[in-house]
Amino acid sequence: MSLALRTLLYEWRRYMAAVMALALSGLLVLAMTGVFIGIGKGFTAQIERSRADIMIMQPGATSLMGGPSGVPRRFIPLIYRHTEVTEVRPLAGSGGSFQSIRNFDPTLSPAERARQRAPRQQFVQARVIDTTPGAVTIPVDYSDDLINALRQPYTIAIDETDIQRLDVNLGDRAIYNGQTVRVAAITRGYPNMMQATIIMSRDTMRMLGQTSDSSQRVGPLMVGIQNPERAEIVAAQLNEMGGGQYRAWTRSELAAANASAMFEEGILVIIIGGCVVLGTIIGVAITWQTLRGAIMANIKEFASLRALGVGMGSLRNIVIELSFWVGIVGVLAAIGLTWLVKLLATMNGVIIALPASLLIFVGGGLVLIAMASGFLSLGVLKKSQPADLLR
Repeated sequence: MSLALRTLLYEWRRYMAAVMALALSGLLVLAMTGVFIGIGKGFTAQIERSRADIMIMQPGATSLMGGPSGVPRRFIPLIYRHTEVTEVRPLAGSGGSFQSIRNFDPTLSPAERARQRAPRQQFVQARVIDTTPGAVTIPVDYSDDLINALRQPYTIAIDETDIQRLDVNLGDRAIYNGQTVRVAAITRGYPNMMQATIIMSRDTMRMLGQTSDSSQRVGPLMVGIQNPERAEIVAAQLNEMGGGQYRAWTRSELAAANASAMFEEGILVIIIGGCVVLGTIIGVAITWQTLRGAIMANIKEFASLRALGVGMGSLRNIVIELSFWVGIVGVLAAIGLTWLVKLLATMNGVIIALPASLLIFVGGGLVLIAMASGFLSLGVLKKSQPADLLR
């Protein structure tokens, strides 16, 4: 075990402030970035967790959030021409006004009802699943009970994060676009921070008058194939068959494109960039001062090493290595704190997404901050004069 690592282990209290500064800087960047990525994943969760292996969208669409992605209905039989395609379903969606009638009392007179505070109407997004067994539009984590509940006419499902926002709960009735619907199921892990969302079957949406089988243009096509492991190969073949009329995406490609699209929003870049700058300033300032103070506290030990013939270059290497290990511990602490915050957020229905690339980027940045702080502290070593030991 190196001298730098031994120093950190036996005198960890002196370096705890530096470790916590790095951990909190990392937590700031990871949590903020993870929340924004999570917002995007919540918006596209129904698609990314579906049983579809391939998505068909317009050639110019860069993601599900990158403008119109629907295609002509006539493409459906073209996709079926591929021998490995087993199912093609258009993704349908709509929207409308939603009003809770949870506290509606039929025994009240019209005048008494007028005096009551009327529930607030709000706009909601409506998304569709097909309730046939194993349909590609059904997310993989939907239970059989949930699907069976949505098979009933005029039934909907909402995410648990929308219960308070929509003022409805399981079994309650509400008015959607002037017609009565019933909340038959509650989902978990599908939050939409921007707009409340309801889920219904394709038949229910048709009964509500919001879909038309005669429409010449449909939403993105969700495609199921015989062997999901061949999704990339089949997607390339479908693109070749289409001749540029559409673009086939694998589920993993589309998920990556959706995540990248979140960072194309100028305001998000400004917010995250500000967090990175603030975290860097805090990390460098506190870590530098902590390392400087710790080296000053051990200045006699460094002077003893110089008296024994250890060169100044070797002492500098010890300080840089010590900074490196402080950075490693700070990274581990940052990941641990972020994991705890993620658990707390998950319990409240908020998604914090932490892709491996983000952890590597932030972790590498924290180590560089620690080593830069160690470099700034090297000037203290000039005070480690062997003659001082005689005082």
